[in-house]
Parts: sequence; structure tokens; C-alpha cells
Amino acid sequence: QVQLVESGGGLVQAGGSLRLSCVASGSIFSINPMGWYRQAPGKQRELVATATSGGSTNYVDSVKGRFTISRDNAKNTMYLQMNSLKPEDTAVYYCNAGIWNSRTYRYLDVWGQGTLVTVSS
Repeated sequence: QVQLVESGGGLVQAGGSLRLSCVASGSIFSINPMGWYRQAPGKQRELVATATSGGSTNYVDSVKGRFTISRDNAKNTMYLQMNSLKPEDTAVYYCNAGIWNSRTYRYLDVWGQGTLVTVSS
């Protein structure tokens, strides 16, 4: 009844930029927190960045100063602006959110399907 859909992935050269989007839809009362994770081939999924509805953000050290997470709460949308991309940023990026369902009044941990980011050297 709730879902997350990511977009914006693709192929980019090292040093380039991409902007990922994640839109939540369905029976939504509120969303908190929201975050981006990534999983590189052969590696475990790792947290990239999180953002609360109040505007607090957190980043993994490897992306600090290069990535910016933001939210448009009115549109139930989250973004990840990725600048100065490196080959080691290559991964499938997943959107994650804690969503209060407005019909069931249950708190759900929801994941998107992922979007592939490939950074060439």
C-alpha cells in the first residue's frame, strides 16, 4: 500500500554529477526518517545518508562534502545530489523510509527497487 520509486541513476564519468530521486506513494500519514543506501558488487549494503523530516542529516564519511541529501516533505520526495563522483561510488542505490501507513496505522520499513549508478574512470 506504500511504495518507494527511485530514479536518476546512470553512467557518468569520474568527477561528474548525478541526482537521484525517491518518491513515496500510497497510504502515507508521515515519513521519518528517509535514507539512501548502496550496494556495490560483492559487498554488503551500506548506509550513505539519512535525513529526518526536521532537516537533520547524516552522511557516511566517504561521501561527506560530495553528496547532499534533501527532502521535499510536501511531495514525499527525497533527493541525493552526488558530485565529484568516483569509480568507487559505483553501486545500486536504494531508497529507504520509515512510513506510518494512514490506513493501518502501522509503521513500515519500506525499500525501493534500486537504481544503478556506474562511474567510469
